[in-house]
Amino acid sequence: MVATRVLVASSYQADLVAAWEVVRDASGDHDVPSALIGVAALGYDRQLVEVEVTDAVIG
Repeated sequence: MVATRVLVASSYQADLVAAWEVVRDASGDHDVPSALIGVAALGYDRQLVEVEVTDAVIG
């Protein structure tokens, strides 16, 4: 992973932290530049989290 952007449909900090911990754990030991953003709503009914991952393949 090169970067991540995590959108969480919540205004509660605990919800943002819970979503962030899942993404952080998935990146393993590789700490990547990331954005964690609380939003009022996402595009689908009952959608709570959206994760955008940018990756690069070299070679």
